[in-house]
Amino acid sequence: MTDTQAPAVRTDNTERATPKRETHIKMAARDVNVFYGTSHAIRDVSIDVDMENVTAFIGPSGCGKSTFLRTLNRMNDTIPIARVTGDITLDGEDIYSPDMDVVQLRARVGMVFQKPNPFPKSIYENVAYGPRIHGLAPAKRDLDGIVESALKRAGLWEEVKDRLDDSGTALSGGQQQRLCIARAIAVDPEVILMDEPCSALDPIATAKIEELIHALRGKYAIVIVTHNMQQAARVSQKTAFFHLGHLVEYGETSEIFTNPREERTKDYITGRYG
Repeated sequence: MTDTQAPAVRTDNTERATPKRETHIKMAARDVNVFYGTSHAIRDVSIDVDMENVTAFIGPSGCGKSTFLRTLNRMNDTIPIARVTGDITLDGEDIYSPDMDVVQLRARVGMVFQKPNPFPKSIYENVAYGPRIHGLAPAKRDLDGIVESALKRAGLWEEVKDRLDDSGTALSGGQQQRLCIARAIAVDPEVILMDEPCSALDPIATAKIEELIHALRGKYAIVIVTHNMQQAARVSQKTAFFHLGHLVEYGETSEIFTNPREERTKDYITGRYG
């Protein structure tokens, strides 16, 4: 494994970026490559994800940001032709080790997808599913408490507390996405990955998801992929810019958007391509 004292990030031209303040690094990626058959989708990406900041991945369509996000909880394992090299650790533990239980990993590193995908079950059962299969609730009252807590943390409890037996698929799009977030946090994860969670939502629902991200910051390490640069500026404190499979630049969000070091970043931020 790479020395734990290695610099926090590396751009593809080997420049180093140093965080301005001490942070608790939750996940660390070093020299990560992703291949789909003979296609080289991600090239030598090194980055850290910490607990204190929301990290946004930005870049044009097809740049690799979602592909890289999927390496953080081994979702690429579901694609037969995918191959991942390099090191990714969660609290120093190699997540690609043969000893790693992938089911447990995905409980620790939850994911919220672009399109809300509630189970065709009741609101209650959507949230209760994970805690039940992971044995987190020995009694019904324990499960009730977990469901209520998760729905409250997802900002949905007041809207659904009187209709927990209704189908999750009957909720509005924004409510469904918050239900999916509640489902993810019900198993008490350490990291939450969000892959363009607002792209299918209207502005009001988007604002509620962004408020929720602010509320969850610090409780979980959060990574969000977004095509919306304004959203990245609103919700994140760290931003990583991807282009053609490379991590071009990573740093404080305010600096990425106002004083980028790389010409490619500047061109993207100013709308010269995308």
